[in-house]
Amino acid sequence: MNRYVSSLFLLATLALPETWAGSHSLKYFSAAVSWPELAEPRFFAVGYVDDLQFARFDSDSESQREEPRAPWMDQVDQVDPDYWDRNTRFHKAAAQSFRIRLQTLRSSYNQSEGGVHTFQHLCGCEVSPELTFKRGFYQFAYDGHDYLALDTETYTWTASVPQALNSKLELEADSSISKERKAYLEETCVQWVKKYLEIGKESLKRTDPPSVQVTHHTAPNGEVILRCRAQDFYPADISLTWLRDGEEQLQDTEFIETRPAGDGTFQKWASVGVTSGQEGKYACRVQHEGLPEPLTLKWEPQSSSTWYIVGGIAVLTIGVIAGFVIWRETSGGNRGHRIQPPV
Repeated sequence: MNRYVSSLFLLATLALPETWAGSHSLKYFSAAVSWPELAEPRFFAVGYVDDLQFARFDSDSESQREEPRAPWMDQVDQVDPDYWDRNTRFHKAAAQSFRIRLQTLRSSYNQSEGGVHTFQHLCGCEVSPELTFKRGFYQFAYDGHDYLALDTETYTWTASVPQALNSKLELEADSSISKERKAYLEETCVQWVKKYLEIGKESLKRTDPPSVQVTHHTAPNGEVILRCRAQDFYPADISLTWLRDGEEQLQDTEFIETRPAGDGTFQKWASVGVTSGQEGKYACRVQHEGLPEPLTLKWEPQSSSTWYIVGGIAVLTIGVIAGFVIWRETSGGNRGHRIQPPV
């Protein structure tokens, strides 16, 4: 259970004097988790900027406060002296609201008091390389399934299940709620992306090229699989493409999503099924901001464990990648809908 909930995250504003390469994002993941051994549901909130964790709140922590999770966040109070106190107040209020919603949702779904249940929330924004608003997200889930979401094109609410219809109607009956969310996503969130990028520019502006390895596997059914794995790279945007005689093999390729490695870098792999004896026809093409040009690699039988390293020594990290299945909102009245996201 701790592994499941250990990855949840946070949000928050200034124009930078330069243009940053690539798009940027600010996301908060929050969750209340109940299970029989707990006296009351445990609440987590975690903030990410460009997919790197920078702050965290845990209702079971000794400090009972939001805490920094990136070295550069020690400077945030120079920009906003009330930052930690304000966000701590928000998270404590959200924890209480989420606990009430868990009770309401168990009733709506006719569930007993026992068992494990989660109420989850994702909010945040993405900005362009010029640091202008690109898109926003404000979503809720119950027990890992979509529940309620704000349509950021029309700023109306979408109920994913019948149990969310009452909340949808209540939210849409008060147009000021959608207007507040719109202002937060399009203005406040974008402003805080700029602030975080400025405060943490030494870490967030860097580029780390990937280390890449191509390996050979045989499935239980005898199928031959080639896997192209990239790791140690930052930022997270990367392209792995399998080619057969120079032609892309998109339909036959299996991908995993880019994942944080737990050390400020990312990992990703792509595999393709091939006919035994035809491995030499296949090559993996890797494109990343940290590479001076695309990297093309083939499987070499005599060196199948070799890592192709660009710009440093690769270390194979076997990290616990905490899953945050998530998003969407809740039934049970407006209580909690009015809480503004943290900055």
